[in-house]
Amino acid sequence: MALTRRLLLGAAPALAAPLYARAQSRGVELSVQYTTPELFRQLHDEVAQAFMRQHPDVRIAFRAAEQDYEALLQRNLRDAITRNLPDVAFHGLNRQRTLLEREIPVDLSPFMRADPALSTLGYSETLLSLGQVGGKQTGIGFAISTPVLYYNLDLVRRAGGDPDKLPTSWEEVTALARAIHGSTENITGMFFDWTITGNWSWQALVLSRGGAILNAEETAVAFTEAPGRAAMRTLRAMVDEGRMPDIRPTTMFTEFMPGRMGISMQSTAQLARYNREIAGRFPLKTGRFPIPGPAPRLPAGGNVAMMFTRDAAKQQAAWNYIKFATGPVGATMMVNHTGYMPATTIPAEREDMLGRFYRENPNHLTAIRQQDVITGWYAFPGQNALKITDVINDQLQAVVAKRAEPDAALDRMASEVQSLLPRRRS
Repeated sequence: MALTRRLLLGAAPALAAPLYARAQSRGVELSVQYTTPELFRQLHDEVAQAFMRQHPDVRIAFRAAEQDYEALLQRNLRDAITRNLPDVAFHGLNRQRTLLEREIPVDLSPFMRADPALSTLGYSETLLSLGQVGGKQTGIGFAISTPVLYYNLDLVRRAGGDPDKLPTSWEEVTALARAIHGSTENITGMFFDWTITGNWSWQALVLSRGGAILNAEETAVAFTEAPGRAAMRTLRAMVDEGRMPDIRPTTMFTEFMPGRMGISMQSTAQLARYNREIAGRFPLKTGRFPIPGPAPRLPAGGNVAMMFTRDAAKQQAAWNYIKFATGPVGATMMVNHTGYMPATTIPAEREDMLGRFYRENPNHLTAIRQQDVITGWYAFPGQNALKITDVINDQLQAVVAKRAEPDAALDRMASEVQSLLPRRRS
């Protein structure tokens, strides 16, 4: 794949041609890159076209989308070496730290302070803080998610469950999954997507029990303490008690959407896809992620818009694009396309944006109601952050596949992660 492959996507030729012509004659071109094209391509196309209608002197040129946050991070780290970074990129929240360690992102704070329209954008302080790393505003939330449970209410009822009293603990979840599994032939009880990028769902299991990933000094693993061990045993209980198969998300979707699976743990990001592919085949309801521990927290997922361009002539255009995409108009488009929540509070307050939408689509409110326990998506320090992600995934796979017992896998995970952490200088 060529590093500089660029496309202008989405607009009908009749609309795109005059916009392009105007931009070519008197403006700037911004290169923009994002991930997960099956989820975001149409959304980014619409946001770009709406922005260019308001800013005919700017052309948005999309680089080829990467499949996930890790792939985009690797791509942009290589781009930094060859000095071929995109002007704007939409990175996973947990990858901001690695980028900042390489001094790649531009601090957005000066642009925010100088913008008289900032107060009209409705940025939530809580969600805005998710884009702050090392004292800098490295990004602004474009699409924010939390983990939730998706329930097929037909299968819940058939198994004797109450749709109005969905499980609040993992023990209740696995018990219901087991009942669903045995209710009818060829029906699967549940799936917990432990494969989500950046060990996000594993972090949710640990943090929701009040645990930590590393110690406060970030010199040693902390997930081997009681919350982490309980989290790993919970994952195994999903297999043993909940009859969860060792499958991948692609298989899960082919089982859940036709109505052959009862419970699925996934990001709220996928809610629009669930609605679209279920197409009314059965009633769907989202439920809160169980939070069994003291001081529970859930890691916010999703991505932030980041500025990479150091070209002063482009930076103002890049800021204008970032605030458009993450502001009320872009946020309304984003929610309508996905299950994410925005970093701005304005759309939910306006009837012409998302006020009516949220009333008519209560499944979208589950993520918003989990903001009371939201925290940052932990990013490992140092050069081996991506390797650590892979190490954790390997041990989670061993537990799900029953190749290793939970405690043994956790100890192996801890040993390998510890060896990859930066060594503190004496």
